[in-house]
Amino acid sequence: MEPSIKGENLAGWWIPDDTEPEQGDDAVRVAILKVIHPVFLLNLNGLAGVGRGGRITIGGHLPSESKVHPLTAYAPPLHPKDLGDPLFKATHKLRYAYIVGAMANGITSVDMVEDAGRSGMVGFFGSAGLTLNSIEAAIDQLQKRLGRIPFGFNLIHSPHDPDLEFSTVQLYLQKGIKLISASAFLDLTLPLVYYRVKGIYRDNAGNIVCPNKVIAKVSRVEVAKKYLSPPPVKLLDQLVARKLITQQEASLARSIPVAEDITAEADSGGHTDNRPAIALLPTMLALRDELTKIYQYKKTPCVGLAGGIATPESAAAAFALGAAFILTGSINQSCVEAGTSEIVRIMLSEASQADVTMAPAADMFELGVKVQVLKRGTMFPLRAAKLYDLYSSYDCLEDIPEQQKEILERDYFRCDFQEEWQQTKDYFCKMEPKQIERGEQNPKHKMALVFRSYLGQSSIWAISGDPSRKIDYQIWCGPAMGAFNQWVKGSFLEKPEYRKTVTVAMNLLYGAAVATRVNWLRFQGAVIPTGVGSFSPMTLPEILNLLE
Repeated sequence: MEPSIKGENLAGWWIPDDTEPEQGDDAVRVAILKVIHPVFLLNLNGLAGVGRGGRITIGGHLPSESKVHPLTAYAPPLHPKDLGDPLFKATHKLRYAYIVGAMANGITSVDMVEDAGRSGMVGFFGSAGLTLNSIEAAIDQLQKRLGRIPFGFNLIHSPHDPDLEFSTVQLYLQKGIKLISASAFLDLTLPLVYYRVKGIYRDNAGNIVCPNKVIAKVSRVEVAKKYLSPPPVKLLDQLVARKLITQQEASLARSIPVAEDITAEADSGGHTDNRPAIALLPTMLALRDELTKIYQYKKTPCVGLAGGIATPESAAAAFALGAAFILTGSINQSCVEAGTSEIVRIMLSEASQADVTMAPAADMFELGVKVQVLKRGTMFPLRAAKLYDLYSSYDCLEDIPEQQKEILERDYFRCDFQEEWQQTKDYFCKMEPKQIERGEQNPKHKMALVFRSYLGQSSIWAISGDPSRKIDYQIWCGPAMGAFNQWVKGSFLEKPEYRKTVTVAMNLLYGAAVATRVNWLRFQGAVIPTGVGSFSPMTLPEILNLLE
C-alpha cells in the first residue's frame, strides 16, 4: 500500500539533525506508538513520512537551513501517567488516573487491590456482601502488604440494615481506612456522613483538612447534588447529639462536600441506571462547577467516569470528555486475580455486548431495584424476574399457586418451602439477624427474605463455581465486557488465564494515549489510513519497555 497521509494545510517545517526522515505507513505507525516521543508527520514529495529527532517550526516562512521538510501535523509526547486530572492524582498519591472498582463479595480481591496499588493505581476491595470479620481480615492483609501505598474499601448502602452500615463505618474508622468508595446510596445516611467528617480539623495554615475521603459512584443528578454539597445540618446535629463528633467537627464540615470526588457511573455491571456516558459526564461536570461556585470550595471535587470503559478508544473518550479518572469493573472480573471462579471468568470472556440484562437486586429486592448481569449461559435473570413477579402478586408464600410452588421447590430452592425458610434463617442470622424477627411477624417480608436468599446465594454459587448451580449463577456484568472481548479477540488477552488486572489497565491507558495522539493528528488535517493508528494488546513488559 502506498503511504497516503496527507495534510491539507502546512503546519510548519521539520529541520533534521543527523537523521533522515523515514517513509511509509509502518514508520508512521511506530512513531505514533512511541507515546513518550513526539510525532512529526512529513510530506516527502507527496508521500507520508515521519521525522525522528531534529526540531520543528510552526507556521511561518521556509527556514534558511539547507535541509527542511514540510510538516503536515504534530503530536507531542503523551505518557499514560499524564492522562486525567493532576489534582486527582496528587490528592490520592497516584501515578495513573485509574481506579479498579469495588466488585462485591470480594470479587475485587486483596490481590487485585494490591497489584493495582503497587502499579500506581488505586483499587477498592469489594467488601459489599461480606461479614465484618471477612472485611477486617482483608483490611489487615492490605495494611500489612501495602503500608502507605494507597488503597480503599467499598461502603455500600444497606437500606434494610442500617446497623450493618454503621458497624462497617466504625470498623473503617477503627482500622484507619482513609478512603472509601460509596455505592448504591439513594440518599445520604448518618454512617456515611459520620465517616466523612470524623477527625476533620484546621491545620496551622488555616486550611480545613478532612482525613477521610469518599469517592462516590453516582448516576443521578439529585444524588450527585447531595454528595457535592456540605453534609446536611440535621445529620451533623444527630452526630453531635450522639457524641460521635464534636461541635467543632460539625462546624468545619459545613465547608466541605460530602464526597471528595465522584464517579459518574454510566451503563455498568451491578447497580446501574444504564445512563449513556456521553450525556452523563458533562451533566455531572456542570453540576460540580455550579456547586463549587455556590459553596466556594477551596478544592474542586474531581469527576471521573465508569461504565462501558473497556477499550483504548472508550478510555480516550472519557478523558477527552473531561474525566479526571476512569474506573473499571466488569472487565476486572475476568482477570486472574478476581475473587471468583474459573468458570465465571470463562463465561465472561465469551460474552458479547448483547449478553447482559437487568435483574432484581438481592439487597434492594422489595424496592424493585435492579442490577445488570450476564444472561448468556445462565437462567438467573429469568428466575429472578419471576421471583419479583410472585412477590408483587402475593402476600405470603402460602398464597402462591400450587403449580408455581412446585416449580420453585424443584428448580429454584431444590427443597420445600419450610426447609428453604430454615436455610434462609441460617443465612440471614450471619448477615442481617434483625430481618429474621421481622420475617416471623410479617408473612410478605418472610417471602421477600426467602426470595432474597436465593438471589444472594446465586452470586455465591458463581464465585465458588458450584457446578450443580451453574444455571443459577448471578454474574454482575455490563456491556463493557463484550466490547473488551471484541477488542482483544485474536490476542493473548483473549484467554482469561492471561488477563491480569494491571496488564489490562496499562493496555487501556497506553492505548488511550495512542488514540488521543491519533486524534490530535487528525484534527490538524492528517488523513491516517485504517490500521495505522490502531492499538492492539501488548504484554506488560512490552508496554513498560516503550515507556522507558
